[in-house]
Parts: sequence; C-alpha cells; structure tokens
Amino acid sequence: MIHSAGHISRLNRESIMKPHQYESIEYSFEELIAEIGSSFLCAKVQINNDAVMENRAAYLAHWLEVLKKDNKFIFKAAAEAQKASDYILNVKKNSE
Repeated sequence: MIHSAGHISRLNRESIMKPHQYESIEYSFEELIAEIGSSFLCAKVQINNDAVMENRAAYLAHWLEVLKKDNKFIFKAAAEAQKASDYILNVKKNSE
C-alpha cells in the first residue's frame, strides 16, 4: 500500500514514478519508505507485528547498508513513509 501511495495521482513520489535498478540508491530509498510505512500502518491500526519484527529488522538493515553513505536518508525515507501512511489513513493536517 505504501508503494501504491506514491503513484502520480496520489503523492507523486519520484522513486515510484521513475523506476530504478535493483539495489540502486533510488530503489533502496523506495524500499525503506515502504518498510517504514508498513511499520507505521501496523502501529496505527494495532496489528501486532512481533512475529515479523526480526525479519523486518534484517530487511531494513540490508537497505540501510546500501544507503549508509547518506546518514540523512533514513529521515527522508521516514518523512515520505509518514506522508504515505497519512494518505492511506486519510489523515488531514490541521491548518492553523
């Protein structure tokens, strides 16, 4: 679902709209967004994901290894994951 939220008609995320080679920086970035976003969604809707946590940690560690040259990538990915989670859950930002 996080991947699909990146479509041009939704959040128009570049990493979805311009597919990249497996394990490239761009591909890895999108995978981090999806994995972090799935964690956000599971937490929000109270899905107990303890059973998959070890696998999730290994998966994230792999993509973080690919991205280790830019220590801000994890924060960028988390921000995009939050946008996608909010989109899926139809969370509206409060305008003040």
